[in-house]
This record gives sequence, C-alpha cells and structure tokens, in this order.
Amino acid sequence: MKRLFFAIFIVFSGIPSVFAQPRITIVHDANRQKADVLLDGKLFTSYFYAENLKKPVLWPVVTAGGNEITRSFPLKNKAGERADHPHHVGIWFNYGDVNGLDFWNNSETVSADRSGNYGTIYHTSVDLPENGRGAGRLNTTALWKDHQGKVLLEESTEFTFSVQKNARIIDRTSTLRAVNGAVKMTDNKEGMFAIRVSRELELPSSGKIRVTDAQGKIVETDASAGLASGNYLSSEGLTGEAVWGTRAKWVKLHGVINAEQVALVIFDHPGNAGFPTYWHARGYGLFAANPLGQKVFSNGAEEMNFVIENEHTATFRFRLAIFSGDPPVEEIENLAKSFQNKL
Repeated sequence: MKRLFFAIFIVFSGIPSVFAQPRITIVHDANRQKADVLLDGKLFTSYFYAENLKKPVLWPVVTAGGNEITRSFPLKNKAGERADHPHHVGIWFNYGDVNGLDFWNNSETVSADRSGNYGTIYHTSVDLPENGRGAGRLNTTALWKDHQGKVLLEESTEFTFSVQKNARIIDRTSTLRAVNGAVKMTDNKEGMFAIRVSRELELPSSGKIRVTDAQGKIVETDASAGLASGNYLSSEGLTGEAVWGTRAKWVKLHGVINAEQVALVIFDHPGNAGFPTYWHARGYGLFAANPLGQKVFSNGAEEMNFVIENEHTATFRFRLAIFSGDPPVEEIENLAKSFQNKL
C-alpha cells in the first residue's frame, strides 16, 4: 500500500519518475555495420561504421517529433539538400591534421593519387550495449590509420544516450592513445566534434547553391527558395554567423522542421584541451566544436599544437542535446553544469 501511494504521489506531484522514462535499447547488427539506438522501439540514431565513410558516425539522428536533423546527402536521397562536402555525414569526431594527415576531409570521392594525404578511422568493435529506462550506453573502439595502414591512435569511446524532459541527449567520451610514436595534432580549423544538419536548420542565405532532387540528381537552385530557418546562439550571447570563430561553453542552433520547433545544443567540457572551445559553426549547416584549432579563429593571436606522447592518452568529452522546442538559456545552463560535473 505504501508503494502504491508513493507511485501516485510521484505522478501527481510532478517529480520525475523512472516509470515515465522511455526504454532505451541498443541493437547491434554487424552484417549491416551499425548499432541502432531505439527509444521505446523507435529509432533515435544509429552508430554507423561502413568503411566507405572513412570514419564511424551517428546517422541519422531523429527528434521526438520524428524529424531527421542530420543531412541525408550523400547516404540517402532527399529533395532540396545541399550536395557539398561529402565528408560531412551525421555526427562525427576527427581532425584535419594528425601527423600531417587529413582525417577530416577524407571521403570516397578522394582520388587514388591524393589518398596519401589522408587518414581513415576504422571501427574495430562494439562492446556489449547497456540498455535501460531513460538511459543506455554503447562502448566502441576504433583505429586511426595512415594510408599505408599504420595505426597512429587507438580510440575508445563511450556513448551515453539519455532523455531529460524534452531533450534527447548524446554524451560522447573518446580517449585517444598514441601507439606508434608521438602523435601531433597540429593547429587546424577542421575539427573536431561535428554535425552536418538538414537544410531546414541552415541559416537563411541567398545566391545559387547545388542541391539534390528526389532522385539524387544534383541541380542548381536559389538558396532563398529553401526551408532554411536556423539561427545560432552562443553562451556568450552572440548570434547568427557571428558565432563562427569565437569561444563559448555551448552553442545552440534552433529552427523549424515540418512545423516542429527544434534546437540542438553542443556543450564543451572543462576537461577538454582548449576549453572553452572555438566554434567552427557555419551558416550552410556545418556545426562543430574545435578545441584544438585556434590560429585561424583568433586571426593568428593564438595557436595550439597538441601532442599525445607515445603510449599516452588524451580524452575529449562532448554533449549534444536535441530539444523539441526552443529551450531558455537557464535550461541550457543547467544541462551545461550537469555535464561539466561529469567525469
């Protein structure tokens, strides 16, 4: 009787209850090279590691309203999406200069005669996923290799997927270990934790752009004719294009997809090198936190040439919160504080 009374009290008092939380289930399918993250049986995202992507990604990413916030190109045909930067897929983690190799811009469109300039991240394992009510966990490993197959870095990543009120949250903790000598991550604007968003979340613009039609054919159109409705807001109060090349603890990108108000917030962590990070946040849909690239963003006033010594490690933590609605700054700050306290 006491347990029943307590359960009724929780429901009517507004205190969050584990019973109201969705069941998060992670289903690994090695044959399809992915692990689906399901919320009450519906797809939230997939950890996708097809080798032609040149790095593992989370794709697609779906809101509570059923809308995809990640760009479909080049993996799926969707009319009206920009057909540029084929290496921008879903949510990813890599860098533009690792021992002189470009991991960021690598894609299957790179010609064979140029492949020696690029590095590839190879997925190696998915550990036993942890399912749960309101939260789930996925541990993965990967190898950062040069074009000849030499391993530069071993990566161990923990993804935590959770739901807090109207926010779907992805926490990523990645530890990189140098295994064949010191690894130099030389100051570069191309990095590090990023998402390429759907056309609807781009900032409104003008001029001619190249997009896909429903059959995947690339056509030219006027940018102003699209559904772009996005805008940035940083923790420092900057908005729009002014966010690019500035430091902030977090940045929000908000807009409308199929009448659903959507907001994405990326959070930096004080344990990361370069905190608070610089933001490589573009109006055309690239939304990235780059803690290691400083020279370009600061107009040469700062520079970071990060080194992981042989057999040493470096850990990076990032959070992405996906809201249905447009959260106030106070709510975002609360999530920032909870994340900053997470080790």
